[in-house]
Amino acid sequence: MKLIRTLGLAAALITTGAAHAQQQFVTVLTGGTSGVYYPLGVALSKVYGDNIPNARTSVQSTKASAENLNLLQAGRGEVGFSLGDAVSAAWTGNEEAGFKTKLDKLRGLAGIYTNYIQIVASADSGITSLADLKGKRVSVGAPRSGTELNARAIFKGAGMSYDDLGKVEYLPFGESVELMKNRQLDATLQSAGLGVASIRDLANAIKIVVIPVPAEVVAKIGDAAYQPATIPANTYEGQGTDVQTAGIRNILVTHAGVPDDVVYGMTKSMFENLDQLVAAHAAAKAIKAEGAADNLPLPLHPGAERYYREAGLLK
Repeated sequence: MKLIRTLGLAAALITTGAAHAQQQFVTVLTGGTSGVYYPLGVALSKVYGDNIPNARTSVQSTKASAENLNLLQAGRGEVGFSLGDAVSAAWTGNEEAGFKTKLDKLRGLAGIYTNYIQIVASADSGITSLADLKGKRVSVGAPRSGTELNARAIFKGAGMSYDDLGKVEYLPFGESVELMKNRQLDATLQSAGLGVASIRDLANAIKIVVIPVPAEVVAKIGDAAYQPATIPANTYEGQGTDVQTAGIRNILVTHAGVPDDVVYGMTKSMFENLDQLVAAHAAAKAIKAEGAADNLPLPLHPGAERYYREAGLLK
């Protein structure tokens, strides 16, 4: 009898061990908690946990684009959000953008919604144009984040640089807004989906002006990732008119070490549960399976490619 009990216990331990071995960790790399990446990442993590067999999901708040790409290259995460220009720079190994070598393990999962360059100044600052930012106190996003790379590009297109500003702060969205509320900053540049929580919070606290980025400035950036875009009137409290700006596509990125069936499940479950992402943030309304695999600046992961082919979206 004792032998039978011992054999039974051993069998149970082997079964438990096998189940544990099949467990798949899925860490979603996002951005600051006051941006768009974070709430979408939380929703995506839940979708993955509910739909991918044996998945143990988690969400990591990061400095966004560049950090996410470096973490994925190191295998410290399974999927992450990034701006398209940062992905292109990482895949080619653009040292000026913070990538000393090509991040060759990165793979594409999906092109998602567009980020809008949103430059917001306090009404009291007197800033109404890009030229008015000269000599002012401006936050350009966390160092080497996608937002900060966007800031460099916008100023380049406008024939300006950080040297033209009175003071440059490298801060995440939430901290930038708090400094503006306290009159310690004149303006903040934030690259995010429309209706980002940080700017909504700011616009409800003080009078703001959304600064236009004219189409001719966008053209002078010289990077196809940047396209003319519009921030519709009334996106934020006190913004009574449409405002021209630049748009950059966001991309969900994974890496070559994530199993094909897991990436297939991640891609399929996201597109089949978009309502949960929209409930987390309105920016997800722009996410569609059609076109999600087109014109990515890096190779598709085979698991994602399988989904698009099955859905008739790739030939």
